[in-house]
Amino acid sequence: MMQDLRIPSITRGRKINIVVNGREVVAYEGETVLAALIAAGLRTLRMSHAHREGRGPFCGMGICYECLVSINGRANQRACMTEVEDLMEIGIDGPKEL
Repeated sequence: MMQDLRIPSITRGRKINIVVNGREVVAYEGETVLAALIAAGLRTLRMSHAHREGRGPFCGMGICYECLVSINGRANQRACMTEVEDLMEIGIDGPKEL
């Protein structure tokens, strides 16, 4: 089950939804895709090519490329460098259960 890991006292933008592997996830305008995914409790975003081991964000600033997801059908997008948009479709190759 997903949980919201955001700090309640922080002022946020307008509440919107993104769609992650077909399921709606709460996000806020101004957040990155990575921030919304982490707040929803999603840590594994893709599987390694060689051993199919779970990979997740490492640097959070666009250097490591460990947070690659598909965004609106475009593969290999950096979640940490992309701001959420209402009903944006995100595909992760991590756990299928949200």
